[in-house]
Amino acid sequence: MNFSDYQAFAKTTALYPDAGKNLYYPALGLGGETGEVLNKIKKVMRDHGGEVTEEFREILKAELGDVLWYVAAIASELDLDLDSIALANKEKLQSRKERGVIGGSGDTR
Repeated sequence: MNFSDYQAFAKTTALYPDAGKNLYYPALGLGGETGEVLNKIKKVMRDHGGEVTEEFREILKAELGDVLWYVAAIASELDLDLDSIALANKEKLQSRKERGVIGGSGDTR
Protein backbone atom coordinates (compact mmCIF):
# COMPACT_ATOMS: atom_id res chain seq x y z
CA MET A 1 0.00 0.00 0.00
CA ASN A 2 1.26 3.50 -0.74
CA PHE A 3 0.52 6.70 1.12
CA SER A 4 -2.01 7.98 -1.41
CA ASP A 5 -4.01 4.76 -1.30
CA TYR A 6 -4.01 4.87 2.49
CA GLN A 7 -5.06 8.51 2.49
CA ALA A 8 -7.95 7.78 0.12
CA PHE A 9 -9.08 4.93 2.35
CA ALA A 10 -8.74 7.02 5.51
CA LYS A 11 -10.96 9.67 3.93
CA THR A 12 -13.77 7.12 3.68
CA THR A 13 -13.64 6.65 7.45
CA ALA A 14 -13.48 10.36 8.35
CA LEU A 15 -16.75 10.56 10.26
CA TYR A 16 -16.13 13.69 12.30
CA PRO A 17 -18.07 16.98 12.30
CA ASP A 18 -17.68 18.93 9.05
CA ALA A 19 -15.13 16.48 7.65
CA GLY A 20 -13.51 18.11 4.65
CA LYS A 21 -13.86 21.57 6.23
CA ASN A 22 -12.55 20.98 9.74
CA LEU A 23 -8.80 21.11 10.29
CA TYR A 24 -9.15 21.35 14.06
CA TYR A 25 -10.73 17.97 14.79
CA PRO A 26 -7.97 15.84 13.22
CA ALA A 27 -5.26 18.16 14.57
CA LEU A 28 -6.56 17.70 18.10
CA GLY A 29 -6.93 13.97 17.48
CA LEU A 30 -3.30 13.78 16.37
CA GLY A 31 -2.25 15.39 19.63
CA GLY A 32 -4.29 12.88 21.61
CA GLU A 33 -2.96 9.87 19.72
CA THR A 34 0.61 11.13 20.01
CA GLY A 35 0.07 11.31 23.75
CA GLU A 36 -1.15 7.71 23.74
CA VAL A 37 2.03 6.58 21.93
CA LEU A 38 4.16 8.42 24.45
CA ASN A 39 2.20 6.98 27.36
CA LYS A 40 2.70 3.43 26.07
CA ILE A 41 6.44 4.04 25.69
CA LYS A 42 6.52 5.45 29.22
CA LYS A 43 4.95 2.22 30.47
CA VAL A 44 7.59 0.17 28.65
CA MET A 45 10.25 2.14 30.52
CA ARG A 46 8.45 2.03 33.86
CA ASP A 47 7.06 -1.50 33.86
CA HIS A 48 9.45 -3.43 31.61
CA GLY A 49 12.85 -1.81 32.13
CA GLY A 50 12.76 -0.39 28.62
CA GLU A 51 12.37 -3.81 26.97
CA VAL A 52 9.87 -3.68 24.13
CA THR A 53 8.05 -6.99 24.17
CA GLU A 54 6.18 -8.36 21.18
CA GLU A 55 2.94 -7.46 22.96
CA PHE A 56 4.03 -3.83 23.28
CA ARG A 57 5.23 -3.78 19.67
CA GLU A 58 1.71 -4.70 18.60
CA ILE A 59 0.15 -2.14 20.93
CA LEU A 60 2.46 0.56 19.59
CA LYS A 61 1.77 -0.57 16.02
CA ALA A 62 -1.94 0.03 16.60
CA GLU A 63 -1.33 3.43 18.20
CA LEU A 64 1.00 4.47 15.37
CA GLY A 65 -1.75 3.46 12.94
CA ASP A 66 -4.05 5.91 14.71
CA VAL A 67 -1.38 8.62 14.41
CA LEU A 68 -1.08 7.86 10.70
CA TRP A 69 -4.86 8.15 10.26
CA TYR A 70 -4.89 11.61 11.81
CA VAL A 71 -1.89 12.72 9.72
CA ALA A 72 -3.78 11.55 6.63
CA ALA A 73 -6.91 13.41 7.77
CA ILE A 74 -4.97 16.64 8.33
CA ALA A 75 -3.35 16.31 4.91
CA SER A 76 -6.76 15.78 3.33
CA GLU A 77 -8.19 18.81 5.13
CA LEU A 78 -5.32 20.86 3.66
CA ASP A 79 -5.79 19.31 0.20
CA LEU A 80 -2.29 17.84 0.38
CA ASP A 81 -1.26 14.40 -0.81
CA LEU A 82 0.66 12.14 1.61
CA ASP A 83 2.89 10.88 -1.22
CA SER A 84 3.98 14.44 -2.00
CA ILE A 85 4.50 15.18 1.71
CA ALA A 86 6.67 12.08 2.11
CA LEU A 87 8.68 12.92 -1.02
CA ALA A 88 9.25 16.53 0.05
CA ASN A 89 10.39 15.34 3.48
CA LYS A 90 12.73 12.78 1.93
CA GLU A 91 14.26 15.45 -0.30
CA LYS A 92 14.67 17.84 2.65
CA LEU A 93 16.39 15.18 4.77
CA GLN A 94 18.58 14.05 1.88
CA SER A 95 19.72 17.63 1.34
CA ARG A 96 20.50 18.05 5.02
CA LYS A 97 22.44 14.78 5.02
CA GLU A 98 24.46 15.79 1.96
CA ARG A 99 25.25 19.20 3.47
CA GLY A 100 26.21 17.65 6.84
CA VAL A 101 23.43 19.43 8.76
CA ILE A 102 21.14 16.48 9.50
CA GLY A 103 21.79 17.02 13.22
CA GLY A 104 21.30 20.30 14.96
CA SER A 105 18.31 22.56 15.07
CA GLY A 106 16.48 25.03 12.88
CA ASP A 107 13.86 24.48 10.22
CA THR A 108 15.88 26.09 7.42
CA ARG A 109 19.22 24.34 7.90
